[in-house]
Amino acid sequence: MSRRVFFPLDQIVDISQDGRHLSRDRGFMKVEAAGEVIGRVPLDQISAVIAHSHGITWSNSLLVELANRGAPVVLCGANHQPRAVICALDAHHMQNARMRAQWDAAQPLIKQAWKQVVIAKIKMQAAALAAIGQPPAPLEMIARSVQSGDSGNAEAQAARIYWPMMMGKSFRRDADLPDINALLNYGYTVLRAATARAVVAAGLHPTIGLFHSNRSNAFALADDLMEPFRPLVDLTARAIAEADGPEVSPQAKRQMADLIALDLPLAGETSPVSVALSRLAVSLAQSFESRQLRLILPVPPAPLILAGLGK
Repeated sequence: MSRRVFFPLDQIVDISQDGRHLSRDRGFMKVEAAGEVIGRVPLDQISAVIAHSHGITWSNSLLVELANRGAPVVLCGANHQPRAVICALDAHHMQNARMRAQWDAAQPLIKQAWKQVVIAKIKMQAAALAAIGQPPAPLEMIARSVQSGDSGNAEAQAARIYWPMMMGKSFRRDADLPDINALLNYGYTVLRAATARAVVAAGLHPTIGLFHSNRSNAFALADDLMEPFRPLVDLTARAIAEADGPEVSPQAKRQMADLIALDLPLAGETSPVSVALSRLAVSLAQSFESRQLRLILPVPPAPLILAGLGK
């Protein structure tokens, strides 16, 4: 008898083996191999589907149901880099008005929004360094000097200090490289999918970014808003590589998927990453509508929580 597969309730479903057929079966996503059902996942529990293999087939009704629920489908190429994202076109009742406000947003507001995102990212990087016993002071100083639109390129200054301290002096961040870079790619793909869902659910257009503006990037805004959360992936990848090596194993994928359930301090409360992303996207949409910037950005969690990521 073939072994049945039950997916964890982490809301991120990863399909990494060839020969899988995915379809809708009432309120479930059904996974089949060689004509046999090997798994069912409740559609309401799926935050995103990440597909890595090239031998996957899909039913159109499944893709429509995932879109109805705002769950993106991320199609990955080599080294776990996303190549396409299938996302809902209509996910919010005020979508038209919010997209118009997003498109018409004044540059000063956009630049101030990007400034706040960069500050939040650098503060999270500083906290991540402190969690592994590295001095956070240089990054904390850079965070205090970020200018409107990050015109002084503080993000890049922080990165030059951050990466050697986080991953070692020989490390070079390159999405096309294997090993820990591939592990980072996978973690960022999970985070990007969760952010894309939050952006679309908030009624915003994912192509219209604050800073990222590559003409071929259909999810520029998701790439902007995920920035403060990236250090959570970095810490997890570092811990996984130290414990088990840098392979993108099933266990490593589960640990990365678990990040969207990590609790973060947010606006005086504690919320999981998935909720923090949603509140950030909604706060940006409301800022565009009111023309007054009131972003709800994450605060670094306690050092013990950060130190435990990936372990």
